[in-house]
Amino acid sequence: MTRDRLYFRPPAFYEQKSINLRLATRAEHIDRSSREVSLSDGSVVPCDRLVLATGARARRLAPALCGELSGIYYVRTLADVDAMAAEYRPGRHVLIAGGGYIGLEAAAVAAKLRLRVTVVEAAPRILQRVAAAETSEFFRTLHRAHGVDVREGAGLAALMGGDKVNRALLTDGSEIPVDFVVAGIGVEPNVDLARACGLETGDGIVVDAYCRTSDHRIVAAGDCVSFPWRGGRIRLECVGNAVEQAEAAAQTIIGKPKTYDARPWFWSDQFDVRLQIAGSSSGHDHVVKRNGTGNSASFWYYRGTQLLAVDAINESRVHMIAKRLIEAGKSPHRSLVEDPSTDLQALLGG
Repeated sequence: MTRDRLYFRPPAFYEQKSINLRLATRAEHIDRSSREVSLSDGSVVPCDRLVLATGARARRLAPALCGELSGIYYVRTLADVDAMAAEYRPGRHVLIAGGGYIGLEAAAVAAKLRLRVTVVEAAPRILQRVAAAETSEFFRTLHRAHGVDVREGAGLAALMGGDKVNRALLTDGSEIPVDFVVAGIGVEPNVDLARACGLETGDGIVVDAYCRTSDHRIVAAGDCVSFPWRGGRIRLECVGNAVEQAEAAAQTIIGKPKTYDARPWFWSDQFDVRLQIAGSSSGHDHVVKRNGTGNSASFWYYRGTQLLAVDAINESRVHMIAKRLIEAGKSPHRSLVEDPSTDLQALLGG
């Protein structure tokens, strides 16, 4: 894939739409009283309305773990990937810190490129924060079948070496020789700019149902935002939310606000497997497995009788149906879902 295919829009798009795009330039300060934003190039931009779409940054390993060692990489931007690209050579040993989706996707890429791969996860199981034990088991088996050494319940105690990392000490006392390390231990929302100008922040920039911050002239959207959902607050890290919430923020800007109703969905590609997730499984108390054909299955998350989310593994049709069920507020009985003879399409009714 060529680099230009990775951009959301080609550079010419912004000129055609009369958008003044300033790359390699940081917003340094927001003056809410004068409605001006000071930039890192020394210029000041006046604004009638302001959108904060500052995203999130990769969480870094604690300095006490790794000091100033080189050979430790993070996955967030094109520059991050460019920095580590030369390390990916067959036969080398990479340690992946973190058994979430980012860590497992990095592990899959490395294994396909014939590197030796070790994944370490401090929690008792991979994907513990985001998926049921059944989904974790599926992906643990998948990775081990491709030669990935998956170690759960073992965190990093220290990374060691001269100038560059060459070995890792784990909390279980084992020591692993490594050529480089990729850390996928989550992200932190970029709230510094918002907090510095006095906007309300928490686990993200706090907005209302219309994407308005505590200063209603300023809206925010994407990974950096904490917004109301299901009687509480949530921050979603996914492409779907970033796109749909930005559209809702735009509606507010043009004076046609409407409540943002998040419809979470995610995906992850690992080896020959595509995982598609509809909904949010937070708060579930029961999981139903529906067997597919071959290397496919789906896991349905319930809270009581309410369907919350579905993990569809190599089951695009199941994902589509589950997404429609959840969005319509329909919760088929667990026994129907579990029965392979049930026509899922019929569960949609109408």
